[in-house]
Amino acid sequence: MMGISIAGFDPSGGAGIIADMKIFAALGIHGTSAITALTTQNPNKVFSLMPIDINYIKEQIDSIFDAYSEYINYGKTGMLYSKEIIKAVAKKVKEYDINIVIDPVMVASAGGSLLEEKNEIEQVKEEISKALKKYLLPQCLIVTPNISEAEILSNIEINNEEDAMEAACQIGKISNVIITGGHLNGINTIFNKKTNQIKTIKKTLFETKNVHGSGCSFSAALTGYMIKKSDLNISIEKSLDFIENSIKNGEYGTLKQTYTFD
Repeated sequence: MMGISIAGFDPSGGAGIIADMKIFAALGIHGTSAITALTTQNPNKVFSLMPIDINYIKEQIDSIFDAYSEYINYGKTGMLYSKEIIKAVAKKVKEYDINIVIDPVMVASAGGSLLEEKNEIEQVKEEISKALKKYLLPQCLIVTPNISEAEILSNIEINNEEDAMEAACQIGKISNVIITGGHLNGINTIFNKKTNQIKTIKKTLFETKNVHGSGCSFSAALTGYMIKKSDLNISIEKSLDFIENSIKNGEYGTLKQTYTFD
């Protein structure tokens, strides 16, 4: 079993490509990757970011599918730094017919934007949101925003469960969505575009600082369970359990992504 992650690099090992590879390995999946950006960060702070040249991103993806096209059917994206990168990745997703999970990373859990200087943050977030909704969300399996990302994608302020459901329905006009509940009392909001149904799943919130990379890890686990042939609903439930255990047993400011094997 194989999968691909197209995302940024976090040298602390808690998020991004490294976290995704840990999750894939924990689920018995051979992970491959294409790096979209290099970050300097730790669980407490983002220092800087350097995007990777678009042609090099495309070459990474091409090199993987040159050898493994018959083995890789599923993948995920993480931080895609710009509209141009989103467009390029979307073309490759279509070219290689990848069943893709979209983690719409815009803001680091360590604080601050991963995208641009602070005076440009809002403008860049809007550009990223529009590009994701135009190029990637229409062809994805599911998008997995946290509360702040869902607010940007839906243009709806989320303060409670009802707001989250409204935002999920709005995003759900384009794709399946789960709004993760780490910032909403553990309530995860799921909208299925095909059935036009919405539901919530509540998970335990722990008093811990070991949560760096939780969004990356959830989307990687969801991708992993899809690779393992679980359907979408079962994959969501298994992934939420996986992340709950990983946070419960976390250390060093991040999750323990290798805590459980399934």
